[in-house]
Amino acid sequence: MDRIWTQFAAIATARHCKRAFLDRPVPREVLEQVLAVAGHAPSTRNAQPWRVAVVTGAARDALACRLRAEFDRGAPPRPDYRNRPDTIDAVTGERARIAGTGLLRALGIARDDEAGRREHLRANLDFHGAPAALIFHLPADAAAGTFLELGFFLQNTMLGLVACGLGSCPQYSVAGYPDVLRGALGLGDRLVACGLAVGYPDPTASVNGFAPERAVLAEYVEWHDQPPPCG
Repeated sequence: MDRIWTQFAAIATARHCKRAFLDRPVPREVLEQVLAVAGHAPSTRNAQPWRVAVVTGAARDALACRLRAEFDRGAPPRPDYRNRPDTIDAVTGERARIAGTGLLRALGIARDDEAGRREHLRANLDFHGAPAALIFHLPADAAAGTFLELGFFLQNTMLGLVACGLGSCPQYSVAGYPDVLRGALGLGDRLVACGLAVGYPDPTASVNGFAPERAVLAEYVEWHDQPPPCG
């Protein structure tokens, strides 16, 4: 038990976004193994609504080119769904601010460097140079609960990648151009949820050393061990 927990804890805490990758292809058999295990994620009545398109090689490069072309011509992102409310509480907002500032610092981009910030956004659409891009999608009429189920599958995938020595970065940014993805990948009317950049992390890249500080347990867990008063 202790050994298994230690292994799991090491994998879970090692996972954080990687944004620089080695020029080294990811073997298909590794991705197949990870995705097969990730498919054991729970879903309502075992519906398993998730689907994933794995894009590598020349297909990956062509897809990234099309996404960057949309960005370069100034096409506004039009995702199939909203990522989050426009307003968030002060604590969550402060965490987001600190994380954003820390990421730009790790990338060497100054706060007033508009060109650098734009190039960072553009790099998202090149999957941060990762050799593999995974596009996660759902049925066109996906209900709210299916996003939760996809989240289980996505988390399993990311942890499995860490266990195989790989890194990843989940990307809402590429979902901003769902029509490009549907057209390039033949997804029909499927709802594009997110992308996932996957590859072997570059250990020399400073951005890969950036991991936002996590909240302590007491900030997000409440314990209830006594019944509430009656009446």
